[in-house]
Amino acid sequence: MSGDEARDALGVRHPRAADDARIVSLVPSITELLFDLGLGAKVVGRTTFCVHPEKALAEVTRVGGTKKPRIDTLRALAPSHVIVNVDENRKEDVARIAEFVPHVIVTHPLTPDDNLELYALLGAIFACRKQAERLRESFRVARDALVEAAAQWPSRRVLYLIWRDPWMTVSHDTYISRTLALANWETVGDDAGVRYPEVRARPGLLADTDLVLFSSEPFPFKQRHLDEFRVLTGNDDTRFEFVDGEMTSWYGSRAIEGLRYLRDFAQRATL
Repeated sequence: MSGDEARDALGVRHPRAADDARIVSLVPSITELLFDLGLGAKVVGRTTFCVHPEKALAEVTRVGGTKKPRIDTLRALAPSHVIVNVDENRKEDVARIAEFVPHVIVTHPLTPDDNLELYALLGAIFACRKQAERLRESFRVARDALVEAAAQWPSRRVLYLIWRDPWMTVSHDTYISRTLALANWETVGDDAGVRYPEVRARPGLLADTDLVLFSSEPFPFKQRHLDEFRVLTGNDDTRFEFVDGEMTSWYGSRAIEGLRYLRDFAQRATL
């Protein structure tokens, strides 16, 4: 990236922001990243689901959810920059925001290593390259440690559940699946045409599955849901575990902690 501008996930060029930039983040993981880059004072708006860092966000205006932001509330904040994500935000909302916000930065990490480019993108736009480079180095260390540890583990076939009624999982081209792949885990239930396919819970479903993970988000799985899935699949052999969804699905600075978490989690799951 040049010193004067950077390209977002859509290839749109963004010049370096002015010192008085006003940022609204519609992506929870990126809201956290902005604070970790030292940009918290410039963040004037965030979604209801932006919960980290909790204390610092108490004074930041909420503009609704990721899918249905309150456009009028957002407009009143007079942001110079709004940060969105291809998966988390709706095209129609982004189009409306672009009518009155000078710079809409589109993000779309698909692999863990895409975080390196994300750090660099925001570092270039908001003049915090040193902070971005520190995050890049921390990410590389955490990633390499996970890959090195995973080389000693057997490969495992994993069903990662994100929703109930209907039960839903993740395909191979998702950030979650590619993150788990660093632990030598292959996600099952892949559908080349659907990024988050439905799963029909039935006897025999888990015949070739070593582990079922029940994520804490976006659906907050509890023990009763785990028990329900076990009954529906008629399986007492496959290992069932709860997993912290933030650690496996959030990019940004949380991804660094997530790689460390996954290393410890996967190591325990191999015992």
